[in-house]
Amino acid sequence: MKRLLILFPLLALLLGACASPVPAEEVTIRLAVIPVIDTLPMFVAEAEGLYAKHGVKVELVPVASAPERDQLLQAGQADGTLNELLSVMFFNRETVQMQAVRYGHMASEGAGHFFLLASGQSGITDVEQLKGVEIGISQGTIIEYLTDRLLESEGFTSADIKYVAVPKIPDRMALLGSGELKAAVMPDPLGGLAVQQGAVILLDDSSYPLLGASVISFRKEFLDKHPAAVKAFLAAIEEAVTLINSDPARFSALLAEKKLVPPPLAGSYVIPKFPLKGVSSQDEWDDVLAWAKGKGLLQTDISYKDSVNPSFLP
Repeated sequence: MKRLLILFPLLALLLGACASPVPAEEVTIRLAVIPVIDTLPMFVAEAEGLYAKHGVKVELVPVASAPERDQLLQAGQADGTLNELLSVMFFNRETVQMQAVRYGHMASEGAGHFFLLASGQSGITDVEQLKGVEIGISQGTIIEYLTDRLLESEGFTSADIKYVAVPKIPDRMALLGSGELKAAVMPDPLGGLAVQQGAVILLDDSSYPLLGASVISFRKEFLDKHPAAVKAFLAAIEEAVTLINSDPARFSALLAEKKLVPPPLAGSYVIPKFPLKGVSSQDEWDDVLAWAKGKGLLQTDISYKDSVNPSFLP
């Protein structure tokens, strides 16, 4: 009987030890993050202790631009990032270097992710008035792809669509505000800021949410070496998305703290819904690939199965 009395507390201690979080792997995931709304779940997971809860260490490395982000990935100084299918294709044009493992963000009903705007000084109030008018975009990017597809859905032909390259978003905002650009495409939430400054929304992607979807992607080498860490990271992201969707206002202060919204919108911006777990489809991939080849940005086919990997989703 005495032996049993001794064994029961020991058993309880062992069970308690087994219930403690077990690190996924002794590795720190380094993620290059540009200051866009799409990255909010990564910051929420950090602020709410969800990475630790799922036994993974994550370092969010701020970068100012997509080129800086891609340089870190190429140099192996970042393991993963938020980008888009077109960026993954560019990485994989010769060998498979990156894999998309989850959607990042996309438009939803009543909440556009990208906006085609007319300057308040242009007199343009209808999309039909854009035929032959130069639209400010960043060329060879997801913005050009999305704008082509949105305008095509409105019956525009390639001859109707005119672009002018303004790659830096602040420059695009300034030229649109001054009226030097009659029209431009801006991401959320800067589209809202442009409207606040007098711009007019002509189109957004809320009816075509997959066109402008971002993805979370990782270097293939890192995925092969640390699959458990990536699975734990995505489990934390899933929980963060659930928290955001159930009570978005709770994270307004974090949004402002991480500079994911411009200061003039900090008090009024409504955080949109974020997508639950999932990856881009073969059809989405094929459409972006066909567009990129048609534009001469890629010369060969890039394998969907080698570039999009759902196996890490929780």
